[in-house]
Amino acid sequence: MLNKPAPGAASGRPFLQVEGLAKAYPGSSEPVFDEVNFGIDRGEFVCIIGHSGCGKTTILNVLAGLEGASAGHVFMDGREVAGPSLERGVVFQGHALMPWLTVRKNIAFAVRSKWPDWTSAQVDAQVQKYVALVGLSGAIDKKPSALSGGMKQRVGIARAFAIEPKMLLLDEPFGALDALTRGTIQDELLAIVRETQQTVFMITHDVDETVLLADKILLMSNGPQARVAEIVRNTMPRDRQRATVHHDPQYYPLRNHLVDFLVARSKDLSHGKAPAHPPTVEPGRGALADAPPSVTLKAVA
Repeated sequence: MLNKPAPGAASGRPFLQVEGLAKAYPGSSEPVFDEVNFGIDRGEFVCIIGHSGCGKTTILNVLAGLEGASAGHVFMDGREVAGPSLERGVVFQGHALMPWLTVRKNIAFAVRSKWPDWTSAQVDAQVQKYVALVGLSGAIDKKPSALSGGMKQRVGIARAFAIEPKMLLLDEPFGALDALTRGTIQDELLAIVRETQQTVFMITHDVDETVLLADKILLMSNGPQARVAEIVRNTMPRDRQRATVHHDPQYYPLRNHLVDFLVARSKDLSHGKAPAHPPTVEPGRGALADAPPSVTLKAVA
């Protein structure tokens, strides 16, 4: 892919624009996915959800510049994605920490890669800032072998945020964690995203996690020839909290819409049956309109 300006980048296009993305492997009669089209605004938290095999991780790898697409283009901040860059931070399912380095040194390694001219004091200040944001200041000089699985994943998140990327890409980062640890890190991630106004693209299989975290949800049809079949806008306020989000009258219509798609509709849209340009829907909006005035005021406060 050529590193060229995105057409119309200065005229109101999304921060990230995906156009006609496709991926096919030699010997396959159909592509894994094709005609994938969507945009992400600056500061938006977007989740993509769909069954295994629809190409979600491949799409993330293309956005990260780690893998090439068979067709299509990805533009970020007015430039075409042409390879890996520190402008995009990635957190994988595994923490990928260097086991011989402490938490401090693992994160410092990334910070120095981004700002090689910084002094040791500047690097350490940046490290401490993001270690504190994930609640690990007391473990900053421990090696990964002395940390729990959840703590290691927090270090991976802190490392990604510490380089202050323009976009954060998360590939099911909480999939291997127990429910309590997962919930705690979800809350921390939300807090950091609100503080930093980070743009996030995240893969998940967890519907409840999607409803809590995402401003916008991309629903992938089943593969082969999968597509983004629908874009669901989360109309609940951005200050969602895990303990109370289910009390919002928009919660269950939104959740039920996602479950219905995954269970009943996604398989019927495989083999290229989903539209190339997906519609945007707001399943929670009707519930908010039908709610009593006192509930509506509380939900939008």
